[in-house]
Amino acid sequence: MVWGQLALVDAALFAGAAFYINVAEQPARLRLAPGAMLAQWKPAYARGFAMQATLALAGFLLGMAAFAASGSWRFLAGGVLLLANWPFTLIGIMPTNRRLMAIPDGKAGPESVRLIAIWGQLHMVRTGLGIIATLVLLWGSLG
Repeated sequence: MVWGQLALVDAALFAGAAFYINVAEQPARLRLAPGAMLAQWKPAYARGFAMQATLALAGFLLGMAAFAASGSWRFLAGGVLLLANWPFTLIGIMPTNRRLMAIPDGKAGPESVRLIAIWGQLHMVRTGLGIIATLVLLWGSLG
């Protein structure tokens, strides 16, 4: 089942990128001075958003193709779990993103540090959705 395998690879890429952000990038970012922290977060967020939004959508479409070809609800579930990152990002994370983007680089301080720390906690949900989607798609690929 090529569609299922592609969906699995896509989900693993999504989960790996999200996990990297939580275990490597975010802890390193939080060690920076407030100005450098905000200056690093803004372009990293923009690039990460484009990559992960694309992976989530592609994984959903591949999961749907695998579901259509096989009838296995696990591919449907895995695709939906990946796509769930979109509404979570728009509803759960985007207000924090907008507040951070509105802070001029020269005005970083305790509030921007607090918001970036909150952002990291919220991003863990995306990591969790990616990992669960990967496991569900692996299950679908094995059965």
